[in-house]
Amino acid sequence: MKDLFWLDTGTGRPLVLLHGGFLDHHMWDDQIPHFTSRYRVIAPDARGHGLSANVGEPYRLTDDLAALLTHLDTGPAVLVGVSMGASTAVDTALEHPELVSAVVVTGAGTSAPYFTDPWTNQVWTTWHAAMAAGDLDASVEAFTLFAAGPQRTLDDLDPAFVDLQRRMARGTMSKHTKDEPNLLVPVSDTWERVTTIDVPVLAINGAIDSPDHIGMAERLTRTVADGRAVSIDGTAHYPNMERPDVYNEILEDFLRTV
Repeated sequence: MKDLFWLDTGTGRPLVLLHGGFLDHHMWDDQIPHFTSRYRVIAPDARGHGLSANVGEPYRLTDDLAALLTHLDTGPAVLVGVSMGASTAVDTALEHPELVSAVVVTGAGTSAPYFTDPWTNQVWTTWHAAMAAGDLDASVEAFTLFAAGPQRTLDDLDPAFVDLQRRMARGTMSKHTKDEPNLLVPVSDTWERVTTIDVPVLAINGAIDSPDHIGMAERLTRTVADGRAVSIDGTAHYPNMERPDVYNEILEDFLRTV
């Protein structure tokens, strides 16, 4: 586990916080101190993100997480993830169910996303073109648009929130080069297998996130045996950062039921 960074703080039932793609554990800065008085909070940086080392061999995010939880001897944990972190949580419920007691997702379903919304596809195209060109500044700016969602601009957001998004994205993106190979191994048949997930699943979506991100999370909760979905008004892809008070209350209520 020497290649991975994680925070492990507090005591109680294990609560694992999984950050979004190209971000890091700091996206949970408003959750970590809130929950550590009652839970053992574990917040890792995924491989190639934040303070974790870059990838040198084929890997799966779910296997990295399973190895970490086994190393920490946590027992079944509640996995809470946003975007890429949500996908990792769902994949882990599929691939390593003995390690999972419940799943909370935001803005994602499984690790097999699909995008049809014009705004989302335009942002993805602009962002990936900037990454392919090796333009770090343009990559960060395009990626950060997900924080605003399709109904707002970055000028509409709290500047401190946007600044943290940019700093996390720049920190991770600057670790990579435009020509490095993609060694991430996909988990197979995820959407076909989600009916086998038998732990409670909650989606906490931003009400003004893109339709694709909301739709995938809600599809997940409709498909599993025990799923439910709520939304937080006035937030997009990162509701835990935009309205942490509301997000924390919803998560607290859910944790009391599982």
